[in-house]
Amino acid sequence: MLSKAQIKLIKSLHNQKFRNETGLFIAEGKKIVEDISDSDIEIAYTYATSRYHGDIQHITITEDELDQISALSTPQGILALCKIPAYNNQLPDLSNSLALALDDIRDPGNLGTIVRIADWFGINHIFCSQESVDLYNTKAVQATMGSIARVNVYYTNLTEILRDYIKKGVPIYGGILTGENIYAQELKTNGIIVIGNEANGISEPVSRCITHTMSIPSYATGKGPESLNAAVAAAVICAEFRRRQQMYS
Repeated sequence: MLSKAQIKLIKSLHNQKFRNETGLFIAEGKKIVEDISDSDIEIAYTYATSRYHGDIQHITITEDELDQISALSTPQGILALCKIPAYNNQLPDLSNSLALALDDIRDPGNLGTIVRIADWFGINHIFCSQESVDLYNTKAVQATMGSIARVNVYYTNLTEILRDYIKKGVPIYGGILTGENIYAQELKTNGIIVIGNEANGISEPVSRCITHTMSIPSYATGKGPESLNAAVAAAVICAEFRRRQQMYS
């Protein structure tokens, strides 16, 4: 049985202020919790109802108790309190790999989906601007579908990070509407792909760090959409980078 204090603590983690104070976030659902349990992310507590059938040790709670602490309209039988990973300040080596940089992504669903996309395409590192939505927001965690366990996400000053990588000779690719057609330019096997804000695109300070602009051409006849969703654009760009690498490997 959960105490009132435990319920209060868990419910408080739906708020970023208390996630930051406690260093904990909530993960829900069998796949997400089991993926996290197989990763380097530490699980502090796991709560599950009789519906859960798996190998993770847990505190058994009732369906009513799960309803009280879950952020989901339909709770999935298991919920874990996980420790927010602390990454050191050493920049990952990108001499032979790709990374993503997210400039002021505000929608938690978009952020979680982009983490899932990065995982799908074997991209292990994402740099987020400090203004971007919190990855440990429950909606963002759910949208990763477990990929949060395999992709390192850093909140940092993007312009400083990008400048540091430029000094190391790492190309910076920026997706902008006026950029060069992605299908008509050379793409290197390493680099950082910058995805901008859903409404305003890439900010001016970050755009000054871009060494290669690129755009996804529209094939709409007549009047079409002004742009692609940020997560969709990230998927198309990552797919093209990987396609080129496969072609020439």
